[in-house]
Amino acid sequence: MSKPAVILDVHWRGMTELFSAADRARLNDAFDVVWGRDEKMPDEVLEQNIGRAFAHVTTTPEVDAGYLARAPELRVVAEVSGAFPDTIDYAACEARGIEVLSCAPGFRQSVAEMAVAMALSAGRGLVAEHELFRRGEEFWLDDRAGRDFTMYGQRIGYLGFGSIARETQRLLAPFAPEVLIHDPWLPDAVAEEAGAAKVSLETLFSEARCLFVCAAPTRENEGLVDARLIALMQPGSLLIVISRAHLVNFPDLVAALEAGHIRAAIDVFPSEPVGQDDPIRALPGVILSPHRAAAVAGGRQLIGRMLVDDLLSMAAGGEPSRLQRARGANIAQLAGVGDASQVTKMASARDTGS
Repeated sequence: MSKPAVILDVHWRGMTELFSAADRARLNDAFDVVWGRDEKMPDEVLEQNIGRAFAHVTTTPEVDAGYLARAPELRVVAEVSGAFPDTIDYAACEARGIEVLSCAPGFRQSVAEMAVAMALSAGRGLVAEHELFRRGEEFWLDDRAGRDFTMYGQRIGYLGFGSIARETQRLLAPFAPEVLIHDPWLPDAVAEEAGAAKVSLETLFSEARCLFVCAAPTRENEGLVDARLIALMQPGSLLIVISRAHLVNFPDLVAALEAGHIRAAIDVFPSEPVGQDDPIRALPGVILSPHRAAAVAGGRQLIGRMLVDDLLSMAAGGEPSRLQRARGANIAQLAGVGDASQVTKMASARDTGS
């Protein structure tokens, strides 16, 4: 019996970036892998194989009526950029019973690790004190009262409680924090399981001492974190922008940081790379990271593991349970919004030298 065909075109990402040796072996054992190289797949390879493909895995799938007409065996379309793109006819896929999957949950471990590192570093003033030390202005045995805070028993908040936020909370659980969540899509049972309280936006911003911005970008929440919400934060509170720049009004955030009202740790920005003359580079009380939360050896290989798990499940007649599944009404809000398209553009520019 022939193996199901999986078209694997992950350029601009790399194969070892996404797959461990063990997961790549699992994939090759169970499927007839078409292409599976770091280089961009030629169009003719797609055309030669789309008619027999069980799955198509690529950075930005382009799926329209013509594509679907040429793909009678297709069961799975999976993106490996980081968000659902607006290049897919989701309604047509749903009508055909084709699963559309996003790799977004595969970032959760590496990004959550960075989120925790930022929270602990900023909360305890490690970076600020390090810079003072380099200038000979350090405070010996100083408790930095009113500036630093412990995570033990701390009131922390999550704007959005998806896979990254949940993994961050799992890592922070030993600190026994009081957890506040604002997420309109989150079932009450999930919040209860996390030992968290679902609260209003205003309560989240006014009561959390450390607040993680993790919500999925939608067409309604662009710039949601604005001057009004930031003004509600307690003086010296910490805002961690770890996964979605889309949600933050950066001019308002910069103004609050310039005024010394809050502190921030930021890994993603509305325009990347950040300009050399951008005022955010010189602000006090800020930890800056050049969009590298997942940029660690093996940091994206969870994507490959989850992808292979879902492909194997579907090939056996089951359903995907590891990656994020496109679901009806949510797609109208999520598709083509947020930072993933920016990452794609940056990677393409890097590869072409532009």
